[in-house]
Amino acid sequence: MSDKYLQGKIAVITGASQGLGLNIAKHYIMNGANLALCARDKKQLEKSVALLMESIEDGQRIYWEATDISNQDEVNSFIHNTLQLFGTVDILINNAGVYGPKGYLETLDWSEWRQTLEINLFGQILLIKAILPTMKKNRSGRIIQISGGGATNPMPFLSAYAVSKSAVIRFMETLSLEVIKYGIFINAIAPGPLNTRLLDEVIIAGPSLVGEEFYNKAIFQKQSGGVSMDLAAELAVFLGGKRSDFITGKLISSIWDNWKEWPDFIDKIQTSDVYTLRRIVGKDRQMDWLDK
Repeated sequence: MSDKYLQGKIAVITGASQGLGLNIAKHYIMNGANLALCARDKKQLEKSVALLMESIEDGQRIYWEATDISNQDEVNSFIHNTLQLFGTVDILINNAGVYGPKGYLETLDWSEWRQTLEINLFGQILLIKAILPTMKKNRSGRIIQISGGGATNPMPFLSAYAVSKSAVIRFMETLSLEVIKYGIFINAIAPGPLNTRLLDEVIIAGPSLVGEEFYNKAIFQKQSGGVSMDLAAELAVFLGGKRSDFITGKLISSIWDNWKEWPDFIDKIQTSDVYTLRRIVGKDRQMDWLDK
């Protein structure tokens, strides 16, 4: 992939003050993109932007704004200001997210449970809603959702997180069919087990809140180092540019899927339900007698 694969592109990245969002921002800078970054923590975001500014080249620009993506007015302000500065948005990376409350459902604070969906699901939708008119006008655009294990596996004691992440995928699959005629492609990335602040949250919460199995996995992951964030960031770069044309409506693992070779198989991929969420029926498991 060219060092300037995203030369001149305008990319919005949420949750960009740390972790995967910051790592994606670094890769986008290296590939020639201009950035509009947001996160809730103004001080942390300011520090991260200062680090990113050390790597930009002549002509590259970074705009940033402290934004709570669950707040529609703040989202609209951020996108309005981004469009005022850059004139357009080519790529949206919806990375911001939280684990939310942990424990048995009946013990959880309802406002915290609901807020998890407001950030992880509604926040992503608000960003897309604000940016879509520009992408439709341009008849071009890339939308990249960060989803992860919560979309593909039950996560006991993290119900709000699991519900929000699985909903992100169904929304992504649905929206991809609405916008493909405008040259807009939307996909989701499963980045794998990353050693971020979310992992630290699980360890601090302890087995009494997240369950013994999930807690033990978190401890092992912390000790082993987890998966490199660079893998997901490289996939985000790939999905932001021309080589990913017509790949849309897919949940893509940065670890397990051979996505670098997908451009050679676009027709087969797009006419199949591979890399999507589907109901498993009896015949899928050689249990035909369970089906009518």
